[in-house]
Amino acid sequence: MRSAKHGFFYKNGLSIVMLAFMFLFISCQFFTGWHEYNNENIEHGYPPGTAVEYLTSGHFMEATFENWESEFLQMAIYVFLTVSLRQKGSAESKKLEGKEETDRPPQAHSQAPWPVKKGGMWLKLYENSLTLAFVLLFFISFTLHFVGSLAAYNQEQIQDGKMPTTASEYIGNSHFWFESFQNWQSEFLAVASIVVLSIWLRQKGSPESKPVDAPHSETGK
Repeated sequence: MRSAKHGFFYKNGLSIVMLAFMFLFISCQFFTGWHEYNNENIEHGYPPGTAVEYLTSGHFMEATFENWESEFLQMAIYVFLTVSLRQKGSAESKKLEGKEETDRPPQAHSQAPWPVKKGGMWLKLYENSLTLAFVLLFFISFTLHFVGSLAAYNQEQIQDGKMPTTASEYIGNSHFWFESFQNWQSEFLAVASIVVLSIWLRQKGSPESKPVDAPHSETGK
């Protein structure tokens, strides 16, 4: 009954605020990137592009999706690895011994999601749907990053008086993979940081932290 008293923002505040930050920063990225893009065009003797032109440019697509790609990759791998791997003392880990609530077999009760009630293949997919969703988002972002990076690379080639490259040639280009790897490594550093720092450090009230008075050796939330 108590939840009915709370408004929409109270019940969805975390996702709303996070998405608001995302839209704020991607807007800042767009306008600063557009300015940089036009400066580069003018330096090479080309006219500045409109906002709509920049939105579909390789410059914007490359910068956006190379970051999204790395985020979804690290989330997919992290979710999958936390099924079986442990870290003693970390709030991000399952306990070292015994089963947890997430390990119990699903029960087809009245309020269970429909794949649980359906069973069979649908249940099997649903049991792994979080990881699969992140994997799908990774491949979509990876593809869009590749398309944008290729377009941006070829624009630079043309501006320098060189021949553009094909997609099959560019997939093996170190320039493209450098863009990916520089983001991938930073994402796994961030995940490793919260896994390790949550062993010794606390944030009162956060579900990502152990209780403030919990011993360092306590594993799990």
